[in-house]
Amino acid sequence: MSGVTDLQTLLATLEPKLLQGEFVFAAAPPDSMEACILLKPLGVFAEAEGLTVILPTDVGAKTGWPLSSPCRCISMTVHSSLEAVGLTAAMAGALAAQGISANVIAGYYHDHIFVPAKDAERAIATLRALAQDAAATR
Repeated sequence: MSGVTDLQTLLATLEPKLLQGEFVFAAAPPDSMEACILLKPLGVFAEAEGLTVILPTDVGAKTGWPLSSPCRCISMTVHSSLEAVGLTAAMAGALAAQGISANVIAGYYHDHIFVPAKDAERAIATLRALAQDAAATR
């Protein structure tokens, strides 16, 4: 299944879901992939400077690695295609208009947005409003 590519359909059917718990982005050493995997991260991304690891806040606190501020994860339940154009921009733009920082990760099946924990409820309300507006004009 390749996922939805039509932007209007994607927006109208976002169905954002706020995941339980808080997460941090940790900066792990470049040679620590095996140690990272043992922590059962939500995600890992290899960068030139090292590994970015997304962990539950309590797990991240035990690593000794530099950490971001706590975030919440909002997952879009619509199955979006990696080839869809404009979805990230639309979601990030709606959140930016509300002054909410957004770190977007596109998985194979779904898009996920990490927002500051303090802004999570406003962020999910903003994304639901974006979906409702798109559904009304569909």
